[in-house]
Amino acid sequence: MLYATYYLTMTTKKTDKISVTAEDAGERIDVFLCRIYAELSRSTLQKYIKQGQVLVNDKIVKNSYTLKLDDEITLNLEEFGLKIEPENIPVEVLYEDETMAVINKPSNMLTHPTSIEKTGTLVNVLLYKFTQLCDCNGQMRPGIVHRLDRNTSGLLMIAKTNTAFEFLKEKMQNKAFTKKYYAIVSGNFDTKEGEITLPIGRHPTKPKKMTTRIDGKESITKYTVLESLKNYSLLDITLVTGRTHQIRVHFSAIGHPIVNDTLYGGAQLPVKTQEQVLQAYSITFVSPFDLQERTITINPDNDIIKTLNYLRNTK
Repeated sequence: MLYATYYLTMTTKKTDKISVTAEDAGERIDVFLCRIYAELSRSTLQKYIKQGQVLVNDKIVKNSYTLKLDDEITLNLEEFGLKIEPENIPVEVLYEDETMAVINKPSNMLTHPTSIEKTGTLVNVLLYKFTQLCDCNGQMRPGIVHRLDRNTSGLLMIAKTNTAFEFLKEKMQNKAFTKKYYAIVSGNFDTKEGEITLPIGRHPTKPKKMTTRIDGKESITKYTVLESLKNYSLLDITLVTGRTHQIRVHFSAIGHPIVNDTLYGGAQLPVKTQEQVLQAYSITFVSPFDLQERTITINPDNDIIKTLNYLRNTK
């Protein structure tokens, strides 16, 4: 096994480059970096920015700078113990060619490391499984094109080359691919189909939480009710946009939070799941390798099945 090793050793001065995607555009740079470098305080990161150790498009910016799509952030931060090792953790690869792959991320797994959690993430797995990964999205996110929350399982596209990353990023920005999810939410619906168009932004007082707000980013979620249960519903959800926590925020905002989602007020059922009962079960994409459109679909995961069985048998 040949490991992808170009991220495994750090010099006395760490340089990292991050390309800003549509998901992160519109966020303050200091807030954004707090999420990526979770071990460092916001005041420490603000000091780095003020000292010019953080550049955007090779220019010094203020802490209040608002990120724009395709901005390139360059960070020259003193080493703080980051070392990302390959790990042989079972993760299913459902599609692979010379330029990309589609994997099934388990729940209870971070998509990429932070400065606090450096092991057990999908990136650790990717470094073990693939000999080549794109390096244009930061040293802690090799290969990562888009993310899923830690406790959301399902399908993610991985870019092996920088050209593939740019191709897939452009397709996502132009909404030329489809991501579909299963979710079990509280309550029943009056209609079989619906659309939620509430804009989403960062919560004003809780930095780990998103919320609907007038000045937020455009956010569109479509859904179909697959099954109505007593006081609960199984939904088939299509993301038109891809905001952080979009599905969880949208359904909480309309009074139908996802079951077991403690962050957004989901009903707590006596069924042990990895937090929110939400799964990215289908993705339609065009591969940069042969320009062919493909759809990858997986069966409902164990959390979906367990919760459905419980609700179906509850009188």
